[in-house]
Amino acid sequence: MFIKKSSDIPSSEITSKSLYLNRRQLITGAAIVGAAAVAGVGLSEIGFPSRVAGANAKIDGLQKSPFSTSEKQTPYKDVTNYNNFYEFSTDKYEPAGLAKDFMTRPWTVTIDGLVKKKQQLDVDAIMKMSAPEERIYRHRCVEGWSIVVPWVGFSLSELIKRADPLPKAKFVEFTTLLDPKQMPGQRVSVLKWPYVEGLRMDEAMHPLALLCFGMYGEVLPNQDGAPLRIVVPWKYGFKSAKSIVRIRFTEEQPMNTWQLSAPNEYGFYSNVNPNVDHPRWSQAKERRLGELTKRPTLMFNGYDQVASLYSGMDLKKNF
Repeated sequence: MFIKKSSDIPSSEITSKSLYLNRRQLITGAAIVGAAAVAGVGLSEIGFPSRVAGANAKIDGLQKSPFSTSEKQTPYKDVTNYNNFYEFSTDKYEPAGLAKDFMTRPWTVTIDGLVKKKQQLDVDAIMKMSAPEERIYRHRCVEGWSIVVPWVGFSLSELIKRADPLPKAKFVEFTTLLDPKQMPGQRVSVLKWPYVEGLRMDEAMHPLALLCFGMYGEVLPNQDGAPLRIVVPWKYGFKSAKSIVRIRFTEEQPMNTWQLSAPNEYGFYSNVNPNVDHPRWSQAKERRLGELTKRPTLMFNGYDQVASLYSGMDLKKNF
């Protein structure tokens, strides 16, 4: 039997101390979740303890979006208690509790780089730039699970047009807040902080790309990327940068955080492609959060309207 040395095990695979100490409780909880999934119910229907952070303030005047899917939505408690947010923890269940007191006001976003209108904008002013829409999007995580969430926001292109990029701006870079005092995951060198993501300009301008500040008709919970994030539904979830403090326009392709950390596993484009396996697992199937049965993964997560953005590209090489 082959046994890994401790130095060969990535920190993302190491069980956290709190998870280990509470393993009996979690095993019991997992059994409850599994039984619920077999019965066809979500966590919210079985009284699973909620650790939802945030004020849950309602967002008024929501418009329904024609981009929305009609698929069954993932229960709110499931989406707010199982999170990929390494700034708080690599454990999926810990961010909800660790982000409980995360301060999202005051909050400003710097717009700079190759734009005519460099500025610092208050997040509340950004939220009022355009009428908020509710968009029910499929969301696919690279680890093999997926969700269907009614996100709230408006097309990212609205903000980009107001910034008035210069003709030579070809990419948009997003940077997450760097604050180890509030974000305990940043006290560990799991990734290079702050977290950075990027999109090609035509991707960022596509109407599906969402500047997001809410979900389920309410402001974003802290653990889901408050106060401002992007949602790019045809890409794997890590491309949707959270808690954004800077949006920079560049001529050169940004080096995003996961490219720096694991370039053989995470490419710049990271489009959902079931024909390209992750080096450590298949991407051909996915499991909806709260369900046990897997389903086939769809190319571009089912958003075929973006296929023209990648015409002529080798999507196995440009993964």
